[in-house]
Amino acid sequence: MNTNHEKSTPVETRAKFGDGAVGGEQRRRPLSRRWVQVTVMVVGFAIMMIVSNSIAAALENPVAALVIGPLLAVLMLWLYRFAVHRVERRGATELAPRRAARLVLIGLAGGLLLSAATIAVLAVFGGYRITGWGSIGGALSVIGIMCAIAVAEEVLFRGVIFGLVQRRWGTWLALAVSAVLFGLVHLVNPGATLWGAIAITVEAGLMLGAAYAATGSLWLPIGLHLGWNVATVAIFGTVTSGSEARDALVTAHTSGPAWLTGGDFGPEASIVAVIVCSIATVVLLRIAQRRGRIFVGRDARLS
Repeated sequence: MNTNHEKSTPVETRAKFGDGAVGGEQRRRPLSRRWVQVTVMVVGFAIMMIVSNSIAAALENPVAALVIGPLLAVLMLWLYRFAVHRVERRGATELAPRRAARLVLIGLAGGLLLSAATIAVLAVFGGYRITGWGSIGGALSVIGIMCAIAVAEEVLFRGVIFGLVQRRWGTWLALAVSAVLFGLVHLVNPGATLWGAIAITVEAGLMLGAAYAATGSLWLPIGLHLGWNVATVAIFGTVTSGSEARDALVTAHTSGPAWLTGGDFGPEASIVAVIVCSIATVVLLRIAQRRGRIFVGRDARLS
């Protein structure tokens, strides 16, 4: 045993335990690098979403759409798993395969039901009517296209943005930030209005975020998003988010005040869709609370 007690110099003490100069600098460096990595991740997936959506939107042949659309979706999911592992140093548990099929099917059914409820109300008030038969091939093209779009948008807004904000600041801020950004992005769509962006924020951004919060899984919001888009466009033949109308199972006509029908932006800018989807949002948030999945402050890191 060494019984020789030597005094440590101030420099040695700072090197061991850190202070505002040495230790503080060592703590700031990883934090700064972390923010750079997170920023690159968000921007990178935003670019990938734009590219994926652009490729998908250009597909018109049903066979090409049904092949390329799902392939783009798979590629986006793989890139997300890879990025989560490399940047966040964790496994992508939100894409766990154990409940994938069940949650996607529930989401698809939910999206179809919400869209059908919205269209039914519009029809009752004279805002929607079917004018003829459409094209099965066109409807199949929409399904393939929407696979790519739904997955790309959910990966960015729920997987990346919602997930990062929730793990740092909690569920409520994550819900607000991801929903607002989701609405703002739709301002670039044809026929977009400020009301249309607000409607998307409330009816879709909040609902899809609530679905993610309730399950801790991306599969449910992906299914909801896909089910809504497929029903609205491929089945009921209406415009979604102002995008150009495509062939569907039926041809349809919407008429009436914009607050009821959504105008050029489609039923997603209808007050009916806002109300219908807001009911679903409340239900999902209550489920999240009962399951103890609403994280606040420091508890957010447990998500």
